[in-house]
Amino acid sequence: IRAAVLIQKWYRVTMARLEMRRRYSLSIFQSIEYADEQDQLQVFSTFLFSFHLVPVSQIFTSPSAPQVVDGGLCLKEFEKKIDVPDSYYGPRLSFPLTVEDANALLHAFRNEQLLHARYVLQLLSETRRVLKEMPNITQLSTSYSKEITVCGDLHGNLDDLLLIFYKNGLPSEQNRYVFNGDFVDRGKNSMEILIILFAFLLIYPNDLHLNRGNHEDYIMNLRYGFTKEVSKKYKDHWKQILCLLRDVFSWLPLATIIDSKVLILHGGISDTTDLDFLNALERNKVRDLIHVRVILFSFENFAILDILWSDPRSQNGCTPNKCRGGGCYFGPDVTAKLFERYNLKMLIRSHEFKPEGYEISHNGKVITIFSASNYYEEGSNRGAYIKLNPELTPRFVQYQVSKHTRRQNLRERVGTIESSALKSLREKIYAHRSELTSAFAQYDINGTGRISVNDWAAAMESVLQLELPWRMLRSQLAQMNPDGEVDFMSCFYDLKMGQPIKEAQPALAETLCRYRKDLEIIFNIIDKDHSGLISLEEFSQTWRLFTSHLGIDVQDDSIDKLVLSIDYNKDGHIDFNEFLEAFHVVHRLEKKAT
Repeated sequence: IRAAVLIQKWYRVTMARLEMRRRYSLSIFQSIEYADEQDQLQVFSTFLFSFHLVPVSQIFTSPSAPQVVDGGLCLKEFEKKIDVPDSYYGPRLSFPLTVEDANALLHAFRNEQLLHARYVLQLLSETRRVLKEMPNITQLSTSYSKEITVCGDLHGNLDDLLLIFYKNGLPSEQNRYVFNGDFVDRGKNSMEILIILFAFLLIYPNDLHLNRGNHEDYIMNLRYGFTKEVSKKYKDHWKQILCLLRDVFSWLPLATIIDSKVLILHGGISDTTDLDFLNALERNKVRDLIHVRVILFSFENFAILDILWSDPRSQNGCTPNKCRGGGCYFGPDVTAKLFERYNLKMLIRSHEFKPEGYEISHNGKVITIFSASNYYEEGSNRGAYIKLNPELTPRFVQYQVSKHTRRQNLRERVGTIESSALKSLREKIYAHRSELTSAFAQYDINGTGRISVNDWAAAMESVLQLELPWRMLRSQLAQMNPDGEVDFMSCFYDLKMGQPIKEAQPALAETLCRYRKDLEIIFNIIDKDHSGLISLEEFSQTWRLFTSHLGIDVQDDSIDKLVLSIDYNKDGHIDFNEFLEAFHVVHRLEKKAT
């Protein structure tokens, strides 16, 4: 009996430690994700428009692109201008689409085939035509089918969509679906997900419904991968595809209401949310959501920003969502007020990662549904969807796609998640090296290079503002001497800048490392012909505007010397993607291991 008790105690302690490691790893991922979103909103909501780098409408224009105004003309125009070679062995679509066409697409994508660009453009054109006829808020009734399935974020994870269809059945008149936004970005199969969803929308326009998410936005797509995905898969027609997609995204409905009782929208609500106003506004006029926070002050823009970016919180009230940089935090009282005004029973939203795929809050009135499993890392979370019956009682179905032939045990899964999370955190730490070093020095009065754990944790939070359990993470991030003090410079021992360029001063290199993703987006916007090259003058001008806007103190001559040094063929242009790739963090130990 004593042995059994000891074993049981050991097991409980072991499981508790694994759960603690899992939770802080997921907290790291989510904190960094929100911090990146906040940085992006800060940069783009003022920088691009304040300095008028380029009109938004000109970013993905192409003089050779067929007209995308009239759906019927487009089908013929694309057919005339884009040939499909005999060597193409993928699906060949004809419009109007049939269930057989949808099945052919599913089969092709399971086998990693691409749909030809002509059919993609025709599909998008037809989708836009259908979406234009739809209201801002779609009204559904369970009386037409036994259940309605609600799915959350998919983020380019095709395997999750295929698994949902396998478990729950394909969309049909008897099997209705609502997909609640964020179909794209992060995952590698965003284009395939859109094609499948749009195909079923055209076949069953009354039975499959799509709400817009905050990632159905061209700046988000530039940063989080969808633009690169399209440009790689459709090298000859990607500009036309993205131009048309930007229009399609602007016509996606904003919300769905089931039986006048269940409100479904991507993010959340605020204390100013007015469903009547949302239903009346011209949704296609608000195309690029990332900018409306500061530049476009109209109530219309903020109303859409709120429903696509907000998150629920347990505290009453409505406060700015400082973690994300857009939308708000809304409490149970805000939910209750909206429910009373519109006689609602339940709010279903997505937008937030949840380890179990769903979460219930606000006394059962708010449900978060998240359908992308393995979102941060293999094994990091389950996905889920909701089944709503005529009584509007939610039933949750959870799942997790497994890519391993051998199923990992819990310790292995947690180890993988933890390793990936800590890698991301160390990169974030290195990108703020100068600020952290200054913060540490304020506590190191005698210049010993060592400070207390409490001081180290305070310095980390004051600079990074990630709200993480720094004392718990200390052993993974910094060394401690026998006296119990932290060697604070050990945070940076295992990291260095990749492919160092000798002309780059340390402060300049760190700045480029920290803002590499933001600069890449800005340079892509300036690069109107999408050649990957920009002039030295454009580069220097953009850099000066960028550093001035963010209050970064970097000497102009240092960037000029650096730019001249990487104009290898001396033609007055630089490959900015290659340039920025030089400023990423390399993990020394991992490099040695490989």
